[in-house]
Amino acid sequence: MTDAATLTRDTAATGAPLLKVEGLQGWYGESHVLHGIDFEVRQGEVVTLLGRNGAGKTSTLKAIMGILSKRSGSVNMGGTETIGLEPRHIARLGIALCPEERGIFASLNVEENLMLPPKIADGGLPVERIYQLFPNLLERKRSQGTKLSGGEQQMLAIARILRTGAKLLLLDEPTEGLAPVIVQQIGATIRELKKEGFTIVLVEQNFRFAASVADRHYVVDQGQVVDMIPNADLDANIDKLHAYLGV
Repeated sequence: MTDAATLTRDTAATGAPLLKVEGLQGWYGESHVLHGIDFEVRQGEVVTLLGRNGAGKTSTLKAIMGILSKRSGSVNMGGTETIGLEPRHIARLGIALCPEERGIFASLNVEENLMLPPKIADGGLPVERIYQLFPNLLERKRSQGTKLSGGEQQMLAIARILRTGAKLLLLDEPTEGLAPVIVQQIGATIRELKKEGFTIVLVEQNFRFAASVADRHYVVDQGQVVDMIPNADLDANIDKLHAYLGV
């Protein structure tokens, strides 16, 4: 099977999208939630999926990872079609999901949580670099998961996928419910990860935060992508974006 390092190298050489999603349909049981999602992400980009609650943003990330009950269409990662693959094989292509619910193990301390996910490719960040990005976690590395604040849990959820070797990070609502100072820290970390070569798909409702980190914004509504706005054009499209988001 093609590995994450080969995909990243080959995609960089061709200039092709690292991730290309076309006509993506998705279901939870009998409930049809995605109705033809189309978007693409190039290597090194930060792209956001913006939309109201229930628009299909989180479902899109789950469909990319293959963890919806049923999906169809095309999800191409670096030239490899993933629709027929199991989630464990999709992960080995270099995709990692940081879910909204974070999934921190309460019985494990910070460092044990950090070391839990297996490496899927070379090129993951060493633990020392992760602690540089998240100094709060270094201070709390012996603390149990139950002792962490919401912001620290979010930092840990992001941190533990960075050492796996994944190069495409799917971040689901990383700022939801967090204090402004923590939101600023997470924004700074996302910008730093972009400098280090990571590609990021970010689900957000806070478009002001999204504007501080992203290259482009895809607007999702009723299970479809209805618009794409380059970050440079965001101010000129602010009224339209407000209408989309119901602000």
